[in-house]
Amino acid sequence: MNALAPLTHTLVNSTPMSRKAAHSSSADILAHIYNHDINIAIWQRALAEKLTKAVNTLITSPALKPVELAVTPEAAYQQLRQVITVSNTQQAEISALCSDIALLVEMFCCLFDLKRAGLRLAVLNRPMCPRFHVDKIPCRLVTTYQGIGTQWLQHHHVDRAKLGAGNLGKPDEESGLFKHLSNIKQLNSGDIALLKGEYWDDNQGAGLVHRSAPMATNEQRLLLTLDFI
Repeated sequence: MNALAPLTHTLVNSTPMSRKAAHSSSADILAHIYNHDINIAIWQRALAEKLTKAVNTLITSPALKPVELAVTPEAAYQQLRQVITVSNTQQAEISALCSDIALLVEMFCCLFDLKRAGLRLAVLNRPMCPRFHVDKIPCRLVTTYQGIGTQWLQHHHVDRAKLGAGNLGKPDEESGLFKHLSNIKQLNSGDIALLKGEYWDDNQGAGLVHRSAPMATNEQRLLLTLDFI
């Protein structure tokens, strides 16, 4: 698949009172993150069988340690292969995963005209960010290769006064942050999502509200994020 071409971000003087999601089975939907009224763009992707098998094998491997790297589109694959060492019998699996991640790095950097990106890859056995929150960043790519994906709330369902200390110590489900459990949206395993943050131009007060989904006992999750550098 070809990487997405970079777009020019046109500033808008006034901030609309609404934000919404864009989602499609086509990778082209990711470019919609540049639309002023979009705060999450979701490529609803089904993982190839080869990649699913690779992840199932690797997620239990002691070699798959947390990875944090500054990667370039040209060298991402080799950078990952250098820091993730596996047995000879797992070479095909790690190659499949690194190739897929390298493609996402290329797309992310091309879309936002970046020379490099901050990459995090980790096997999790507990939620990384269990409370709903907003990120003070321009934008982040998130995908879960195995396990339940990120949960998020539509802009019009959120009482932002209940974020952070405004929850008065109450759980998200009881704080008044949202009215109904049905308001919680969730990414599927394999989905590629761009989450717009508070530091995107003219997006203050409209960053996507999201959290890590709760995890069952003994559940494991393989999470990848890409950030601006």
